[in-house]
Amino acid sequence: MQVNVGDSILELVEGDITRQDTDAIVNAANSQLRVGGGVDGAINRAGGPRIQEEARRIGYCPTGQAVITTAGDLPARHVIHAVGPIFQGGDKGEPDLLASAYRESLKLASAHGLASVAFPSLSTGVYGYPVDQAGRVALKTVRDYLTQHPEIKRVRFVLFGQPTFEAYARALQELS
Repeated sequence: MQVNVGDSILELVEGDITRQDTDAIVNAANSQLRVGGGVDGAINRAGGPRIQEEARRIGYCPTGQAVITTAGDLPARHVIHAVGPIFQGGDKGEPDLLASAYRESLKLASAHGLASVAFPSLSTGVYGYPVDQAGRVALKTVRDYLTQHPEIKRVRFVLFGQPTFEAYARALQELS
């Protein structure tokens, strides 16, 4: 499923983010940039130790921010490590922090001259953000960024599992 946003493409696929050949993939990182489970564990296992070595040198990334490293052995050139919020009911600034994590990831991509980025669904795993709410925040943030930054030609959401894909598809239809 895809939509055009100006000269850019915003697309949804169900699949494995570690297999994306985009300029960068985004990692659902924790603020200490240590290997965790889920997307983070999969990216670090598939990409090898160079990713974690660089992340360790960076050391820390606040919630709502992002940092960039090599992609190691992955098909992508870079990994952007974005720290989304832990969901605490939705009234503690979580939507703004989640939007910021997506926006800061895209700012890094623009700053590094990257034309394509693949995102997972940030904060919806162990951080507990409801997928339907997270999808709306993610897609609106990315769409708004792409309208102002045509240098990014493709943003792909690589979603794990049919329920997550369907939630994002509904959110994308609402935005279109």
